[in-house]
Amino acid sequence: MKHFRHLLQLSLLLFIFVSCIQKSEKTRMPKQYSIEQLYENLAVYGSGFNADEAKILIGNNSTGIYNVYELSIADTTVKPLTTSQKESFFAVDFLPHSSKFLYSADKGGDENSHLYLKSQSDTSAIDLTPWPKSTNSFFGWSDDKKSMYVVSNSRDQKYFDLWKLDTLSWKPVMIYQNDSGLDPGVISKSERYIALTKSITTDKNELFLFDAKSKKMTRISSDNEATWNPMAFERNDSVMYYTTSDGSEFSYLVKYNINSGKAEKLYEDKWDVAYMSLSENEKFHTIFVNEDGKNKVLLFDHKTNQRIDFPEIKDGDVLGVNISESEKNLLLTVGSSTSPQNLYVYNIDTKNLKQLTSTLNKEIDQNDLVKAEIVRFKSFDGREIPAIYYQPLQADKNRKAAALIFVHGGPGGQSRVGFSNSIQFFVNHGYAVLAVNNRGSSGYGKTFYKMDNKDHSNGDLKDCIWGKKWLAQQSNIDSTAIGIYGGSYGGCMVLGALAFHPEEFKVGVDLFGVANWLRTLRSIPAYWESGRKALYEEMGDPYSADSVRLKNISPLYNYQKINKPLIVFQGANDVRVLPVESDEIVAGVKKNGVPVEYVVFPDEGHGFVKKENQITTAKRTLEFLDKYLKSPNN
Repeated sequence: MKHFRHLLQLSLLLFIFVSCIQKSEKTRMPKQYSIEQLYENLAVYGSGFNADEAKILIGNNSTGIYNVYELSIADTTVKPLTTSQKESFFAVDFLPHSSKFLYSADKGGDENSHLYLKSQSDTSAIDLTPWPKSTNSFFGWSDDKKSMYVVSNSRDQKYFDLWKLDTLSWKPVMIYQNDSGLDPGVISKSERYIALTKSITTDKNELFLFDAKSKKMTRISSDNEATWNPMAFERNDSVMYYTTSDGSEFSYLVKYNINSGKAEKLYEDKWDVAYMSLSENEKFHTIFVNEDGKNKVLLFDHKTNQRIDFPEIKDGDVLGVNISESEKNLLLTVGSSTSPQNLYVYNIDTKNLKQLTSTLNKEIDQNDLVKAEIVRFKSFDGREIPAIYYQPLQADKNRKAAALIFVHGGPGGQSRVGFSNSIQFFVNHGYAVLAVNNRGSSGYGKTFYKMDNKDHSNGDLKDCIWGKKWLAQQSNIDSTAIGIYGGSYGGCMVLGALAFHPEEFKVGVDLFGVANWLRTLRSIPAYWESGRKALYEEMGDPYSADSVRLKNISPLYNYQKINKPLIVFQGANDVRVLPVESDEIVAGVKKNGVPVEYVVFPDEGHGFVKKENQITTAKRTLEFLDKYLKSPNN
């Protein structure tokens, strides 16, 4: 949903796509690859340096699920540290000054993540957060590196408290008890100050500064409609950094003097400043800007606030920067439209850049994959809608391609830079894909972001339809063979398109999409309590008169109108979109005599993590498209 932050692993796996400009080239038939070849590509991420900065803790899915590994910078060899065969284990960090490490794992996608400590020699791990039915996340290390902070809802499933665990006994001590939906954002090095946020609507929140010494709570945010997100404290306890959209369409970075209460605008752009971080001893700070769906990363000397040259990687988009404790090395996560993300290490002093991983399957020629292009089209009301276009290399006016409208999750998500095995698979096999950032998407200003509030399945859905009209006008697209594809909120848009505009799309591909908004909003997981009212403000309150509209826009209550082939994928352990949503829409559409295919994965939640299930999803989708979408002459 729009307000809520997903865990790192989901953010790496779910619906994050590319936006590099595609150069025109002569139409040709690329070598076609099997989905198995594409899923031999490696998904990898880095979590941090070890004590002597010679090794990096990483995670990858080379075994079919995520496990934890240690990567040597000198020779790029990789040593497995976990060997799970059932559940994905996600690397968190090395224990400071130790070869031991932390990882996170849930069970079958149930989102009850726990933090585990493991040594490299032992086969078993210690659950540091052994609290039943709790969701726990790593919140960083104390300044002396002798304790770990954890955010957990173990005390009350509705709220996340801030705990401190020393690294000898691992006994939890409460740092901040959250009884009113004030979620911990950032803690100062001295532990005196904690930045807290409170959701008001999905377009507005509040920012507070809590003084643990005096117990004083200071409100930083204004009454204006804006978002406020804490980023960092300076270690002298005199400065806090945060981003806000107060008085602006886009978020900017603010330097706040804790002693005087003075707020100074430190950096702004014509796009959202999405993130800022300080290095360990405050020698550097980084700023990430969400520039038209692609990251712009800036490195600064923190004391002088002067820009420092950042390594340029051809055709690469920097997705993450981790500055080592010595402040000499940067761990960079870099992606592109035609390659899964890779890890690089950059030495600031020597300016030496070294690639540590090579994630593209060596059987695949990168030239046979498609670079994506940012396009814009006019929607039903004349508003310009951004989108990301993947055009098959083999498509031309004589060999027209079938096409898919892709709808991201949310509401409030954004199709962005990254790499998708499944999208490249579909495009490689002749299908064009247009990833629409419909109204309500993030990254294009707060006016655009809130345009879908209590208007879902109307303007946002029409944007997708007008995207389809744009596709139909392209000379190399078969206008009679355009389908719609999406997951979660995007899956709801798929079902809504087929139910409310039954003649627009030829087929629908729904991944765990909401079918009944009344049930989904009433069954929000307990740990979303701090944002539940905000979500109700956007979508509508299912316990109020809004329930009439929510029922009307729910595909389940309009399934009788669906007359086009549909395929549905669902995780049996999904806590966000319950399996009954997909069960019922499939049963309903089958009554219409329409071809319906249904795939349920017993070991997945909201989003499919296991490579085997991802392969099945893409393969079954292509078979479905070849049967029901593609015209005989394609």
